[in-house]
Amino acid sequence: MNILTKARNTLFGATQPKNPHSLDNLKYLCGILQRNTTVSDANRDLLTETLRSISEILIWGDQHDSSVFDYFLERGMLIYFLNYMRQKNGRYICVQILQTLNILFENIRNETSLYYLLSNNHVNNIILHKFDFSDEEITAYYISFLKTLSLKLNKHSINFFYNEKNNDFPLYVEAIKFFNHPETMVRIAVRTLTLNVYKVPDPTMHRFILDCTATEYFSNFVWFIRNHILDFDSLIRNNRDINNRGQLISSLEEYLDHIHYLQDIFLLNVDSLNNVLKDQLMNRLLIPVYMFSLIKRDKFSRVKDPRIMLEQLSTLFLLAEIFLVIHYRPVVEELTDIILSADIETVEAIQHRYGEQISYSLPPTALEVCLAKYEQNEESDNPNDSEVSLKVVDINDENERRRYEGEHSRRRSISLLAAKNRQNIESNIKPTSLYISNWTDDEKCRRSQNPMRLNDNQIANRPYFDTLIKALECTENDQLCFYALSVLLTMTTNPCIDSVILESVCLTVKSSEKSFYNIVLVDKLCDILQLATIQDSNIRIVTLSLTISLLKKLVYDEEKKTSYISDHDMSRIDKARKQATEDLRRYYPHQELLLDMFEDEYRQTQLNPMRIEYLLKDSCMIFPPTTTPLSGVEFIKRLPSGDIERARRSIRVFFLIRSLFLELNLIIETELPLTKPENLFKPNDKLDLNNSDLIACTVHLTDRKDRRFLVIDQMQFILIEPDIKKVGWGIVKFCDLMQDVEVANDKEDSRSLHITIHKPVVKELVKLNYQKLHLYSK
Repeated sequence: MNILTKARNTLFGATQPKNPHSLDNLKYLCGILQRNTTVSDANRDLLTETLRSISEILIWGDQHDSSVFDYFLERGMLIYFLNYMRQKNGRYICVQILQTLNILFENIRNETSLYYLLSNNHVNNIILHKFDFSDEEITAYYISFLKTLSLKLNKHSINFFYNEKNNDFPLYVEAIKFFNHPETMVRIAVRTLTLNVYKVPDPTMHRFILDCTATEYFSNFVWFIRNHILDFDSLIRNNRDINNRGQLISSLEEYLDHIHYLQDIFLLNVDSLNNVLKDQLMNRLLIPVYMFSLIKRDKFSRVKDPRIMLEQLSTLFLLAEIFLVIHYRPVVEELTDIILSADIETVEAIQHRYGEQISYSLPPTALEVCLAKYEQNEESDNPNDSEVSLKVVDINDENERRRYEGEHSRRRSISLLAAKNRQNIESNIKPTSLYISNWTDDEKCRRSQNPMRLNDNQIANRPYFDTLIKALECTENDQLCFYALSVLLTMTTNPCIDSVILESVCLTVKSSEKSFYNIVLVDKLCDILQLATIQDSNIRIVTLSLTISLLKKLVYDEEKKTSYISDHDMSRIDKARKQATEDLRRYYPHQELLLDMFEDEYRQTQLNPMRIEYLLKDSCMIFPPTTTPLSGVEFIKRLPSGDIERARRSIRVFFLIRSLFLELNLIIETELPLTKPENLFKPNDKLDLNNSDLIACTVHLTDRKDRRFLVIDQMQFILIEPDIKKVGWGIVKFCDLMQDVEVANDKEDSRSLHITIHKPVVKELVKLNYQKLHLYSK
């Protein structure tokens, strides 16, 4: 056994150096590669371990010995990596090679070492190698390797990956083939890589992307979002059980990832790419899917493919997320202009045009057509390579799979037609938007000086805007109302939308002078306020909160502390306030703990203000409103269950409407909270105990016992210790409101009490460690 071991560790009489991190050890390992040029079952494990050791030495050499990299490059050791991968049995060590390369590039800190590794084009050849992507492990390491390389991109290193002379960029082109991969982590890595590529300030590289891949990639990606949205809408239609929302949560999170990725691209401010993405987004998703589905009227729709017609609830939610996340001016302004300004003639053109389209299952130009020339080049370089390349067409349903079953056999003919197709791409897949805001500066000035006072008839002539207004009418429930309010709020507060567009329909959220606010919209909002105050109302707290937020933004200037609301609308708000007060009075004779609930609810409103970005992320809002606490839905997001929760809801409604009334009347709140913090004792305060009733006690903590005196007080639970400097005085060691104190008798000791202090912090209850309180009195 010793002889065999010695033979295995010896190469032509050379023994492996004892120091694993040294140039000598790298030379020894290089000798192993030279001797084992062919991968076999006998040497597979040896080569795998050798590759791992080489990566460790190179990382060490990057920081300690530059001669290590010099030797590695002189010997051209990356060629061995390529040779192993190309062999029939090389797939066994492909995972180790990719892992080695990933670790190597991830840990290199020296820029010179990085440039040495990237020279001679070996890395690009590795990228272009046809791996077996049916192996999930290989796919994961390959994409991770590409992403790691993208993190090294800058204006200098980009030249190692993008060949301007050959117009070739394998790192980017090979990565985007995985844009619709079933694995989420693979898709995320591809998106990270594309962002790393786009942000490199290289005009020639950007021109390559724009000319060869941008339109096709963005087109396919937008279609990928479309198909996901259709599936998301189908989940909403077919799943009304709020307790079974796991799949919907995943689908919602994926949609948020999509639009955040789009926003990340826009934020890079690469104008040429942003223009292409904007055109694809508007003309393939926002107008033909979102705007088309916003209206349900039959006279506007000629639907041949009903799968593209989203539920109105889904449409409002999707639009709200767009306005919340996307802050790219050309997109959000054009979309806002369509919603607010499109007249009946324009809406009919949009609905008829997109309703008559036959198929929405495939993008007009598959990504495969765009990348065909690269695959053709690879085939010519490797004529004997029999591995099947990755299919990159956007296939998401059975029809598409059947459509492309024979596509591989047609690949060569597609390649020949690719050049001709690219000439027609711009005219075929970038139609002009049907309605674009082209206002001149003079027209903007005129519209801002003479805002349109819209009435019901004028709004009816704007079908999209009219749909939003009518969605505020709460009939069966407040679902549509909640999301219509979300669209209006996110649209009007988006920082990239010009106030002139909003003011054209009297949405004076951004206006410095709000006397001409939209009276039809404010009237609808006042209706919601009044509906919220009636007994057994179907308006949830979150919907009421959004209503008040929008109303304040329309008629109140927070900076100037000025209210522009009319006397008529103020009287309606006052009426709602009085109704809320009367509704709350009903519970006073029957709820013994009403004052405690009152204080606690007020504190909750102060600690947890509602934020629309968090509300829109919650999938439970997409389901019909539930009443049961067992659903796990937060109280403010559902309808009340039982008398106690109905009382809590009445208290919240009272607070919200009362606060609105006071603010619009420029009245400062002086009565709430009922318990004033300035009148309460605080820790370390000194108390005069001469006229106080005291109970001597021992407080049992987890690790000790403390002697204290319990002070008899109506408002607070107070524990003190005597002040040794001043006779008859004590120092407060602990205090809290009596309403937070829970007391239970000790069954084994009649002199002991178990004290629990419930202190709301955010959403948790903190139990203090006062386990036992032994009381002693004379």
